[in-house]
Amino acid sequence: MRIATLIISLLLFCGNSAHSQVIGQYFPPMNPQSQWDTLSAEKLSWCTENLPALYEQLERSNTKGYILLYKGRIVLEKYFGDFAKDSVWYWASAGKTLTSFLIGKAQEDKKLSIEDPTSKYLGNGWTAIPKEQEDNIKIKHQLTMTTGISDDISDLDCTNDTCLQYKTDPGLRWSYHNAPYTLLEEVITKATGQTLNAYTQSTIKNRIGMTGIWVKLGPNNVYLSTPRAMARFGHLMLNDGIWNGDTIMKDSEYFRAMITRSQVLNPSYGYLWWLNGQSGYMLPGFQFFFNGNLAKEAPEDVISGMGKNGQIVSFSKQHELVMVRMGQAPDSLGFVPNFFMNDIWKLTMDVACRATSVEDQGEMSSSIAVHDNVVRFTNPEPGERIMVFDMTGKKVHEQIDHAPIDISHYSTGIYAVVISSQKGSITEQIIKRQ
Repeated sequence: MRIATLIISLLLFCGNSAHSQVIGQYFPPMNPQSQWDTLSAEKLSWCTENLPALYEQLERSNTKGYILLYKGRIVLEKYFGDFAKDSVWYWASAGKTLTSFLIGKAQEDKKLSIEDPTSKYLGNGWTAIPKEQEDNIKIKHQLTMTTGISDDISDLDCTNDTCLQYKTDPGLRWSYHNAPYTLLEEVITKATGQTLNAYTQSTIKNRIGMTGIWVKLGPNNVYLSTPRAMARFGHLMLNDGIWNGDTIMKDSEYFRAMITRSQVLNPSYGYLWWLNGQSGYMLPGFQFFFNGNLAKEAPEDVISGMGKNGQIVSFSKQHELVMVRMGQAPDSLGFVPNFFMNDIWKLTMDVACRATSVEDQGEMSSSIAVHDNVVRFTNPEPGERIMVFDMTGKKVHEQIDHAPIDISHYSTGIYAVVISSQKGSITEQIIKRQ
């Protein structure tokens, strides 16, 4: 029996040995200047005939750098124009993911608790909200965009106390408000006694060979790095906060919470991370709930940091992939990059020859096209209900027929068009009034 078992084991090993040798787990050397192992798409038997479509889309959408890692090795790396592997670019709001990780490290180091009121670190009067209500705002609310601080102001980056007014109690409203997030960085410095750059250096960068720096731009701290540095951070996240045997984040409970649904209002938001494969999502600037996946043609388990103008660090544990994109705005909707991320993931998975877990939409209802501020419909179904919502979630138009909708008299901005069919299917699309 033991001999038979051994023979079977050997047969299984031999049958998979080449595959095992090629696709073993890998971490790049700590020295960023050292060689980073690569793995060709051809050797992986990927669908390389789809590469031109991916690269054409990346170039067309003003991409500067794109990287795809498989189990830590670089499979695809492409730069455009005069941008190169050592060039530096900004993360924008994708850098919120670094802040989330740093908060977890500070909690692990017993410097703070996410259940602490923010006023413990920023002092009383950090907002214009009465003290008894201000004290209800916790670090956790800043991580989840549920502080209840009003976003009915012209400058959502303003961190002055006069800009931080009461809207509702914490935890009752999800709103992508940059100022309360920005103040998390001051929480970190007050709690740890270190600058943001120093704490990032000691907790993350020195331990994974990552480069980059926080730079103050107005009220915001913005992280700047190479695409490879961003890819290192994505690979750390893919491996549950462990880097080549070194557990960078030991607080596994926080790590899991960081990249899972953090509240009921926006199922697709963790602690400053965006989550695919949820029941629905809200977007920056909207008080409207969209049904379905954040990125319908990306792997369902994709977790992402997304920033203005399409800065993306994204990973899929199921497929053991890390994807990074840096660049200028892909289109006029660059501040809502989930649609762009969806397109890039689809083309990436076409190259990897892998099907993604696309939602079953059933029979599709009308599709939407906008030209010269007129919304038109193709593939119409009888009896569809068509609604238009503004960024606050207010319904501004409704009709049952498929007549074109003239939005030229709408205020300039972003709107959501929602089509509900008699069969129960729902189509949603973001449009812009130019």
